[in-house]
Amino acid sequence: MPSYEAVIGLEVHVQARTQSKMFCSCANRFGAEPNTLVCPVCMGYPGVMPAPNREAIRKIVTAGLMCSCDIQRKSKFDRKSYFYPDMPKNYQLTQYDMPFCLHGKVHISGTGFSGEPLPEKDIRLTRIHLEEDVAKLTHFGTHSGVDFNRAGVPLMEIVSEPDMRSPDEAYAYLTSLKQIIQYADISDCDMEKGQMRCDVNISIRERGSEKFGTKVELKNLNSFRAVHRAIAYEMKRQILILSEGGTIEQETRGWNDDVGDSYSMRGKENAHDYRYFPEPDLLPVEFTDADIEEFKRNLPELPSDRRKRFIEQYQVTEYDAQVLTQEKPCADYFEAAASKSQAPKLVANWIVGDLMRELSESGHTFSDCPLPPENLAEMVDLIHKGTINGKIGKTVFPEMFTTGKKAADIIKEKGLVQVSDEGAILKFIEDAIAANPAQVQQYREGRKNVLQFFVGQVMKASRGKANPQTVQKLLAEKLG
Repeated sequence: MPSYEAVIGLEVHVQARTQSKMFCSCANRFGAEPNTLVCPVCMGYPGVMPAPNREAIRKIVTAGLMCSCDIQRKSKFDRKSYFYPDMPKNYQLTQYDMPFCLHGKVHISGTGFSGEPLPEKDIRLTRIHLEEDVAKLTHFGTHSGVDFNRAGVPLMEIVSEPDMRSPDEAYAYLTSLKQIIQYADISDCDMEKGQMRCDVNISIRERGSEKFGTKVELKNLNSFRAVHRAIAYEMKRQILILSEGGTIEQETRGWNDDVGDSYSMRGKENAHDYRYFPEPDLLPVEFTDADIEEFKRNLPELPSDRRKRFIEQYQVTEYDAQVLTQEKPCADYFEAAASKSQAPKLVANWIVGDLMRELSESGHTFSDCPLPPENLAEMVDLIHKGTINGKIGKTVFPEMFTTGKKAADIIKEKGLVQVSDEGAILKFIEDAIAANPAQVQQYREGRKNVLQFFVGQVMKASRGKANPQTVQKLLAEKLG
């Protein structure tokens, strides 16, 4: 049996976050009552004239620059004709042969969804173009409903080259792309709200062959996990057909994530099926060199650059930097706390551990975190200076998160200041030694790990207030 490999390319649609829709003044807002954010323009009434959204164009150029694309000096919009209930005009305003952004790349590294390490590589981009979104269909038992609120929302389509070879690489690509878009403040990329959607193009060929196999498009993928599962399933399906001497049909297939398999939807359309032609009601969009330079001056920091900076500036580990920069609100929170603290690495430890756990259990996110970053920095510095120890911090932290109080106020209310006075600690040590003669003998016979038993006894007697470093030092002297 020949050895096969997958050839995978992704088409990712991202809604740009703007005040209004792409070609009219209707609000671009999720969650409104169905069919309340519509007008004659986005509903395609006869005689209406579209007007392009300047902010949407700025955001797509920003996305292109963040992905190292070539920004075209002259672009235009085209009509893509097809007939479907979610398309009010029976055509979509999009870009065909003169998009805003060409080429580009997205870097992937680290580990994939399955936890396996990935080879570092660049996934090339074919293009990024701007179009209008379609309406939302909701299917009921015997009928379907159409909500046109989404029709006309600015939508970026990011088309990759077929450079991915595994479900893990596709997952890593989507993760990196989402980070870039969020860092550039282009979209929230909330897949549950339809702000980010993905179609997969996949074919199978014999390993080592340069010739592509027959391409199948997968749709209805509503999460990165679903993309990973769908690719893995489709790879097996196509390999089984080929290994039994069959042929793959070019088609569009849907994905049923509940069942875990794909199903045929329709034969795959080609470009000529859509009868593209230039939009007669819109002028071409032209950029000068000065326009491009202005876009570049306002570019935000890339996630990969921020990771490197966190490692260098705040002395965090590579793992911490990966976790902290996964979502922009988390990276912003860490930087706000770390910049005010004398111990930024300790800040990272508390965020990656305790804070993320509290947020998960409470249903909060970093965007609405009830614990201000400056309060976390203050608590970390109290630990760093020895005013309290880590155990007291673990006691104080949940109350800080729940109430919004400062660590110093909680410590004062509960009398939790760390005891560092050697005289007071010696009293606890002497009591522990007197109460445990057998353990003293074991220690003096060479079982040095018994020291931790005594540390525990002293910490218990001091109700966790004794300075652990001082306790260890004095115990070693007293027992020695």
